[in-house]
Amino acid sequence: MEHLRKCDSELDTLKTRLKIVMGDISVMTTILKMTDCSANKAFMQMRRCTDECTKKSLIEFTHHDLQDKVSQLKSKLSHDLFQDTLSDLFEGIESLQSTEFLQTGNETGLVINKTQFNNPPVPKMPLPGNPCTDPYAGAPKPGGKRGKGKCALSPGSCYKLQERFLAIQSGIQDERDDLLEHVSMLENYRKETKETIEKQIADCENALNDAQSDLADAMRKEATAGETAREVSAYNGQLNADLVKQMKTCSTNYGGLESEMCALKKIRGELYKMKGDGHAGLFQDCSVGPWDPEECTKVCGGGEQDLSRKVQAQPDGGAKCLPLRARRSCNNVPCPVDCQLHAWSGWSKCSADCSGGVTQRLREVKLAMKYAGKACGATSETKACNNQACEVDCKLSRWTKWGGCSKDCDGGTQKRQKYVFKPAIGAGKCPDAWDDGRLQYKECNMHRCGLAAGFTTLTCFDKPLDTVILLDGSGSMGREGWTAEIAAAQKLIGAFMDPKLKDGFQAQVSVILYSGPRTYTQYKRCFSSRTPKSERSQICGIQTITHLTSDLHKVLGLVKKLSFPKGGTLTSLALLQAQAELSLGRKDSHGDVIVFTDGKPMSVRATGIAAKRLRRAARLVWVPITRHAPLGSIKKWATRRWQENIVRVSSFTDLATTKDDIVTHIIANICSHDSSKATFGRFQ
Repeated sequence: MEHLRKCDSELDTLKTRLKIVMGDISVMTTILKMTDCSANKAFMQMRRCTDECTKKSLIEFTHHDLQDKVSQLKSKLSHDLFQDTLSDLFEGIESLQSTEFLQTGNETGLVINKTQFNNPPVPKMPLPGNPCTDPYAGAPKPGGKRGKGKCALSPGSCYKLQERFLAIQSGIQDERDDLLEHVSMLENYRKETKETIEKQIADCENALNDAQSDLADAMRKEATAGETAREVSAYNGQLNADLVKQMKTCSTNYGGLESEMCALKKIRGELYKMKGDGHAGLFQDCSVGPWDPEECTKVCGGGEQDLSRKVQAQPDGGAKCLPLRARRSCNNVPCPVDCQLHAWSGWSKCSADCSGGVTQRLREVKLAMKYAGKACGATSETKACNNQACEVDCKLSRWTKWGGCSKDCDGGTQKRQKYVFKPAIGAGKCPDAWDDGRLQYKECNMHRCGLAAGFTTLTCFDKPLDTVILLDGSGSMGREGWTAEIAAAQKLIGAFMDPKLKDGFQAQVSVILYSGPRTYTQYKRCFSSRTPKSERSQICGIQTITHLTSDLHKVLGLVKKLSFPKGGTLTSLALLQAQAELSLGRKDSHGDVIVFTDGKPMSVRATGIAAKRLRRAARLVWVPITRHAPLGSIKKWATRRWQENIVRVSSFTDLATTKDDIVTHIIANICSHDSSKATFGRFQ
């Protein structure tokens, strides 16, 4: 079948991609084992080379075995992940698309994306002679030495490189999981569609078999009827021949009897003449008229009928009158039987839900008509139903009134919406709950936030909020970023502290420090079921610094003492830890999770799943730092509307110098003085 062929073709394509990705995962596993810093197996460096002949920038590894393994990666995804993840190890690269990784073997001739400059350099004078005489066109010579070109070694460390390898591995595994999910969905769709089509085929085959059975039965009946007709025709011919013969015999006998009677009458007359008594020989026989039938005693089913006739001429010397009355049977045909019907059944279900269908009711024959009785009449009735159109759009309510402003300052929004009070019918259209036709926003409270006396940021010490702060401790933060993040976290915690109180603040705060495994050994142990629970937190790089508490002075002290873990970026596990932490929160308070991050998480897919779960219970606010943070994905992970739940920070320097403004934006997003406003946009 065409459908199955298309599905099989698509499945083959997906499985081929999956096979390539699985191969890349195997290659990356080998690479991770080679570069496992904890085992001291290798200390890897990269070099970025510029080929004077082609003017291309290439990145290669100085370790030949590692470079050979990298060259074995087949999928475009793996190449892109290497480029995006490792390019920032070099200073002076304008964008992550400035360089490519050198591929050996059959993977050559890749297109190079060049750096975009706002002010292109002035063309240089050509060098004397031909600088492009390198027979290897800038590629490595046998033995790993490069041809003509300039190379620069990366200043990175083994742990820094291993962290990026783990991120690449996680990205490829995300692609594997997506492909497996897609394959599973397509296989289920193929199976369900196949079952549906096979059922339709089976139904058609059953209908065909029934039709063929009916046809065979009809042909048998036709043959039987033909044979019966032949026999009846032959019998009718025989009866007709017998009738003709009998009529001919009767006619001959009748003529003979008439002649004989006439002769007898003449003989009788002659005999009287011979007697000699003077008789003239004239006789008058009694003559009677035709039979006059009286009414039959029954109209059908066999009755009796009296017959009478009158004397037309009395006998004169002739034969006496024959009997003048007689009786015979009459109306011997069967009496007619009228058709008798049962009462009407109820009306059936309409044959169509829309665009006009029919409904039917039936009545069965109790006694069939016989012998020219009254016919049965109609045994079924139909009438039209469901004449409304199939494609009916949904009916929406009127716009609600504009709600309260989502923020007290710093630019909030009011919303109004429409509700569905009549769902769409069939293929009718209905706007999505987030469509402009059902949900509209307008700006409000666009003024800057006013600060309380003695505060440099907006405060939120009069609301019972349960807030979990996730601090990024990945190695990509660097010492500068880490210092700025800790300072911003202290500012944020201070915004919940009422200066009039020494303790017992309204807000409760929890702090979770997250990074991730630094080496492949730690990565395996983090997700191994055999790892002891007491060691898992340290191995995975997820530390709950403090559970939800209103002792904010203690929280501040713990944050100040934090040390930079310099691990990976296991954001998904940190979000799940925050969700578990909120289960300790108060029933009458709102949950908020504030995530500081500076880069792409180890698993984008797992982070998206964890964020979706967390948003059901709390407001999820993101503080993406630097251009390396995946803003496109974060917009999907943040609570709707993302414009009010993302506070962007351009650089670590901005995080350090504008932390007051950053904290003010965060507090303005999560803390409103009207509780009805504070819940706006949450848990989406």
